[in-house]
Amino acid sequence: MGAPAFDFDWLVIGSGFGGSVAALRLTEKGYRVGVLERGRRYRDEDLPKSAWQLGSFLWAPAVGLRGVMRMKVFRHVFFPSQSAVGGGSTVYGGVLYRARPAFFVNPQWRALGDWNALLRPHYATAERMLGVTAVPFDSVNQGLAREMARHFGGEDRYARSPTGVFFGQPGKTVKDPYFGGAGPDRTGCTRCGACMVGCRTGAVNSLLKNYLWFAEQGGARILAGREVVDVRPLGAADGSGGYLVTTQRPGAWLATERRTLTARGVVFAGGALGTNELLANCKLGGSLPRISDSLGHLVRTNSESVLNVRLPRDLKTWNDVTASSSVHVDQNTSIEFLTYGRNADAMGLMYTVLVGKGSRVTRPLKWLAAIASHPVQWLKTAWPVGWSRRMVTLLVMQTLDNAIALRPRKRWLGRGYRLATEQNGAKPSPAYIEVANQAAQWLARRTGGIAQSNVLEALADIPTTAHVLGGAVIGADASSGVVDRQLRVFGYQNMLVCDGAAMPANPGVNPALTITALAEHAMAQIAWSR
Repeated sequence: MGAPAFDFDWLVIGSGFGGSVAALRLTEKGYRVGVLERGRRYRDEDLPKSAWQLGSFLWAPAVGLRGVMRMKVFRHVFFPSQSAVGGGSTVYGGVLYRARPAFFVNPQWRALGDWNALLRPHYATAERMLGVTAVPFDSVNQGLAREMARHFGGEDRYARSPTGVFFGQPGKTVKDPYFGGAGPDRTGCTRCGACMVGCRTGAVNSLLKNYLWFAEQGGARILAGREVVDVRPLGAADGSGGYLVTTQRPGAWLATERRTLTARGVVFAGGALGTNELLANCKLGGSLPRISDSLGHLVRTNSESVLNVRLPRDLKTWNDVTASSSVHVDQNTSIEFLTYGRNADAMGLMYTVLVGKGSRVTRPLKWLAAIASHPVQWLKTAWPVGWSRRMVTLLVMQTLDNAIALRPRKRWLGRGYRLATEQNGAKPSPAYIEVANQAAQWLARRTGGIAQSNVLEALADIPTTAHVLGGAVIGADASSGVVDRQLRVFGYQNMLVCDGAAMPANPGVNPALTITALAEHAMAQIAWSR
C-alpha cells in the first residue's frame, strides 16, 4: 500500500509572526502548506477608522463581533491579543527590538546553547524581512522621552525605536521598496499615530506585506475564518503517520461547520494564549496525550505594566508612529511612549486615576481615596471624548524572572477546557511596578497632566500586558519544557510550536522580532522536500 494522500504536507495553525515564518519557509522548501486562521482577512482600507467601531475592532465572535482585538481577563493578568490574518501584525506599532541580554542566559534554556549567537543570523533575516529601520523624524513624544531619560540618569538611556514601518514620502504609493519590486506596492507613513487601531494607509509592514505575501506567491493557501479545535495522530501514536486536524467556524452556537484536513506535519502558531488553549484541550481530551505535563507551567507576562497620562491640551503627541521611542530606566526596565492616534477615545474607558501599591482589597480603597481627594481630576478622566488627542501611554517592560501559570479548567457549558491563571509561588509576576508609577507621576508633573492606572489594575489588582508568552516553552526534556531547542514538541514527530508560547523568558522589550527569529531558527532545521 502506498503512502497516504494528505491534504497538505504541513498545516500551520495561526498566521502571526511565527506562523508566517513557517508558512513561507516550508513553502520555499517545496512543501504543500495550508495556514489555518480563525480571524478575518483585512485589506488596509477595511481596518477600523475608530476604536468605537466595535464590529471591526473587537473580536468576540460568540456575540457577533469579528474584529481584530480579543480582550481576555484572567485573575492575574488582562491580555489584549489579535485574531486576523497576519496575527499580531494586523494592528501593531511595528516596534522590533532584539531581546535584552538577560533573555539569552535565562536558566530555563541557557544550557541548551549560546542563544545570542544562535539567533543572531535569524534576527538579521527577520529584520530584513520585516523592514526594520529607526524612526527617521523627531516628535513631541520623543522630546518627552529624552527628558524622562535625563530624569532617570542620562539621555543615553533614550533610544528611537527600531520600527517596521515604510516611511517614504507621506501618503505616496510606490513600487515595493524592500524586495526588489517583488513585494506589494507601499504607501508612506502619514504620522497619523493610528497603528494600534489600524494602519489604513498601508505603511505598517504587516505580515501580509512580507512573509505571508511570499508564502502565498509560492503556493501556500490561507484558510481564514477556520478555528482549529482538535489535532490527533493518524495511525501511529507519535504522529509519524500524519495528523487529522478538525476546524470549525469560530463563535458558532449551532452551525459550527466542522471540517477535517490531513497533513504530514503540524505547526502550532496561534499565539501564546491560543496555542496553550489548543494544546491543553488536545492533551486532556485524549488527542495528544503525550504533550508534556509541564504545559502551562511557565508563562510570562513580560513583567509589564501599562499606564497613561492624560494631557491638559492637545500637544500633538498623536502626530507620530505608535511607539517611536523608549527609555531604558535601568538594566531590567524599558518604557515605551505610545499613542493610539486621534480616533481611539474608546480606549480611554480603560484608564482611571493613578493608584499605588496594594492588594485586591486595598487598591479599590486607595482608588476611592484618590477620587475623594481629587474629584475634578477623576471627572476629567471619566469622560473619554478627546482622550486620544490628549494622552501618552507608557508601556513598561522588564526582563525580571517572574511568571504565572495557565491551568485548564473544565468548561461549565459545552465541551473542552478553558484556561485560568495561577501565580508562580517562587517568582510571582507583579501586579504593581514602582518605577512605572514613578514614570507616570513624573510625566504628569512635567506636562500638567493626570497620571492614570488601568481600571483593572486599580480596582482588581490585575495588571495589563500586551505580551503573554510561554506555556509551551523550550526545555532540555519533557520534564522541563514542551518543545526542544529546535521547537519540536516532545513525544511527537513533525510537530512544532512556533510562536510566543515557546518563549522561555521575558525579553524585556516587544517580543515580535524574537518570536520571528526563533521561528526562523526552527524552520532552518527542517529538511527540504524530496
